[in-house]
Amino acid sequence: MNQNKKLTIKDWDTLDKPREKLVLKGANHLSDAELIAILIGSGNKNETAVELARRILADNNSNLNKLAKLTVSDFIKYKGIGEAKAVSIVAALELGKRKAQAKIEQRKQIISNQDAFDYMCPILCDLTHEELWAIFLNNSSKIITRSKISQGSVNQINVDTKIIIKKALDNYATGIIICHNHPSGNPQPSNNDIDLTKRLKFAANFFDIKILDHIIIADNNFFSFNEAKIL
Repeated sequence: MNQNKKLTIKDWDTLDKPREKLVLKGANHLSDAELIAILIGSGNKNETAVELARRILADNNSNLNKLAKLTVSDFIKYKGIGEAKAVSIVAALELGKRKAQAKIEQRKQIISNQDAFDYMCPILCDLTHEELWAIFLNNSSKIITRSKISQGSVNQINVDTKIIIKKALDNYATGIIICHNHPSGNPQPSNNDIDLTKRLKFAANFFDIKILDHIIIADNNFFSFNEAKIL
């Protein structure tokens, strides 16, 4: 027997094979690489599916949030991943984000900056451009609705405060939480962010509407204007 022959997944013990391991022990017993390997199906002539999955993860600092930002075009750059496999991976990551959002939406109430972050992170944390959303609340801090107000570039966004106030009035909201993202990964507010918050608070006061917080989301971190006492 050739001792230098590379083992394929077929040669592995049953409990080392991702699909068999999932069936026998459950998905929660698989590593991130093993779960991705199931989506990949097969590797290339130099790597098993698990090895390829590990390399993809390593290229993204083993960060699933960073991985979720990759597009189909990004995945097909890896040898052994065609368009169909790339689509499967992107779809699976999107389902994960939607599942997280569905769980948060059951709460229907925001009573802390962590609640606001949890509610908006699935929408904003993986974007490569800035978006600003507003969450409109009633007197009981229950969510009436949320709305995307503006979309910008990688590091800048323009916002018309009149749009936010009008949407609040249309929905009979008494409180507003502003949320936007920083694709750079740095959640610290810019001078423009601070200026926007001040202008919005000034305008809202005329209608007895409270700006409860401004949350800046950067990956899995966030900055709260209310917590920092600069609102």
